[in-house]
Amino acid sequence: MALRAPLQNPSKPLRPNNPLVPSFRHPSLIPMARQTRWLPSIAASLHHDAAHRDEVLRAARSSLGNCLSETHLEITVPGLTSKARGKVRDVYDGGDYLVLVTTDRQSAFDRVLASIPFKGQVLNETSLWWFNMTQHITPNAVVSTPDKNVTIAKKCSVFPVEFVVRGFVTGSTDTSLWTVYNKGMRNYCGNDLPDGMVKNQKLPGNIITPTTKGVDHDVPVSPEEIIKLGLMTQDEFDEVSSKALKLFAYGQQVALENGLLLVDTKYEFGKGPDGKILLIDEVHTPDSSRYWIADSYEERFAAGLEPENVDKEFLRLWFKNHCNPYEDKVLPDAPEELVCELAWRYIFLFEKITRTKFKLPETEEQIHDRISKNVSHALSCL
Repeated sequence: MALRAPLQNPSKPLRPNNPLVPSFRHPSLIPMARQTRWLPSIAASLHHDAAHRDEVLRAARSSLGNCLSETHLEITVPGLTSKARGKVRDVYDGGDYLVLVTTDRQSAFDRVLASIPFKGQVLNETSLWWFNMTQHITPNAVVSTPDKNVTIAKKCSVFPVEFVVRGFVTGSTDTSLWTVYNKGMRNYCGNDLPDGMVKNQKLPGNIITPTTKGVDHDVPVSPEEIIKLGLMTQDEFDEVSSKALKLFAYGQQVALENGLLLVDTKYEFGKGPDGKILLIDEVHTPDSSRYWIADSYEERFAAGLEPENVDKEFLRLWFKNHCNPYEDKVLPDAPEELVCELAWRYIFLFEKITRTKFKLPETEEQIHDRISKNVSHALSCL
């Protein structure tokens, strides 16, 4: 059972009858140049606003020693218990609610690679923007946001499946679509893939390639296996997969209107106390998603060059070129310039998508103390 997006975008349009939003057809039928020629040129805009970029890079360098790499709210906030440490988020049990703290930890290859200044704040604020913008597609678990790095959410029974949605054949990890396609696989997670595709090519239609958690790595799984293993019922899977495709189509639409291509992403869902299916975790962040610069994609693809990306892919590639990130017990330290550049790219993406200015935190501010104070107050009011 292949999970592909319908030819018509089923989600609520960002702008009704917008002729600038491409339908889901093969790129040979819709040249990318026609999709992006109306956009302002942003291929160089990662460096275009030199003063703003320099400001962010200076702030990032001065904040390298003040990253939020670990949290201990179970000690500093009364009533919080049972901390669960994820790759990026620390999750605390607050009774009827969960307290999710987005740290500055940078993960890839199923391990933490570095800490990136401001990253936790950027991810949290990016997700909150998307949670708000996608309520017409699906309800979410957000209750309140007492701090720049914190979301308080409803407790959910989480489906043990991540819904990875892809629009292009790309990637560098072991489970990426390009990696498995290049090895000859033509049916992946229930999706039949045509012969003759090359890296970074647009798929004929968006597809879902679900994964479930293994001991060390995410494990690709087909829809049939999800049902057979009892991970979800058929009705639950059908509802969630439909929501995931609609979310992705809407995300692509918003991204393109801001000069970007949403290449792939992952969603997580759970059931709230009332049994309603809710969107959880994060939405369309540069951690969970891959973004490319739109107006340079076609030319670079034709030349066999990697697309200009606005996510963590360049850091992934650096580690792949300097070590074996899956097997080496000790990894090299990420160069400071790459860490600061990633901080800038995350902020650049936030500002492009939301069309708002990211507020840099005060360098001398003790992030953990601020979070403890804000979460304590928020919980006392619930």
